Amino acid sequence: MSSQTIKRILLKTKKQLFGEMLGNNASLFQGEGFEFTELREYVYGDDIRKIDWKTTAKLGKPYVKIYREERELNVVTAVMMGGESYFGTVKQKRDVMSELVATIGFSAVKNGDLFSSVIFADQLYSTTRPNKKFFAVQDAITKIDGFDVLGKQSNYQAFADMLFTRVKRKSLLFVIADFVGDINFNLLSKKHDVVAIIVRDRFEEKPTELGYLRVLDMESHQSFEGNIDSKVLEEYEKALATNDKTLMAHFKRNGIRFVKIYTDEEPFIKLARLFGGRR
Repeated sequence: MSSQTIKRILLKTKKQLFGEMLGNNASLFQGEGFEFTELREYVYGDDIRKIDWKTTAKLGKPYVKIYREERELNVVTAVMMGGESYFGTVKQKRDVMSELVATIGFSAVKNGDLFSSVIFADQLYSTTRPNKKFFAVQDAITKIDGFDVLGKQSNYQAFADMLFTRVKRKSLLFVIADFVGDINFNLLSKKHDVVAIIVRDRFEEKPTELGYLRVLDMESHQSFEGNIDSKVLEEYEKALATNDKTLMAHFKRNGIRFVKIYTDEEPFIKLARLFGGRR
């Protein structure tokens, strides 16, 4: 990314959060810093986003969740930036990751919460200190922009261990990655409210036959030369489908909210839907 690209991402995400798209909402995840206490029947003027739809359906009339305010949120974005993030047919995955960090960061700051960011691949490369100022978001995006992903291999076990050890305070933890590999967030999800954001390119999931070609692995820098035919693609898609089936089951078993965002989609809209569906 160039400095102009950084500026564009910051301006775009700031406009989305402070513009007409959210109206008067305090942030994308308003209410995340509140502890649920009780249900009561809906009265005129209540925030409809707090309606408990399951209870409403059972009892035949609307009920809302009542929360008790807790202390400020500690919002953390943890980005896995291995060589695989240097790919995309519409935008690179790393650019989408930058937009996500900016959106989450601005939302946290707007809500008066602490925001910090982590960059990881095969090891920890960068952290920012928790802050409530807007420059903290720009600092996080600048660090992502300056990070060289080529030759970096993603180590998810070390990633989970690092986050469990380094993020000491209970946090709203956004883990941003393509999530291809062995994932174990069992302990992490017990300590933090984990939100997994899967960033993919559609071509990764539904590739077309490419014929005979030479490709370079952006993680290992190893090259492959051969025929990418329908049989090879079938085996690849089957392996990815198995990966994702295991991944989704793991998330659901551990109460981890998740969303998949493709490089041709608008990150802000997908995040708003994720949190809007919970209210």
